[in-house]
Amino acid sequence: MTVLIDSPMWPAHGTIWSHLVSDDSLDELHAFAAANEIPRRGFDLDHYDVPEHRYDALVAAGAHPVGNRELVLRLRASGLRVPQKERRNRAMPPIG
Repeated sequence: MTVLIDSPMWPAHGTIWSHLVSDDSLDELHAFAAANEIPRRGFDLDHYDVPEHRYDALVAAGAHPVGNRELVLRLRASGLRVPQKERRNRAMPPIG
């Protein structure tokens, strides 16, 4: 049961982004995000996008830094990964 974060390396909207995932459950991920005031709008089916200025604080709060490859491998192994081809067919879970 671990929340993982990759290094900021994904450019968009004038900043660089990291991905925040759980290798256990979406409940764990949402709880960690809520405890760290990450807006639910940052959730993208299996991960949160978080701006680089939040990276150090999230690591200090307990997110384990990993490389992008390890993050994807562990997300797949958990069964929580939503493949790209399925993304367009799946709706966002209700906020609540």
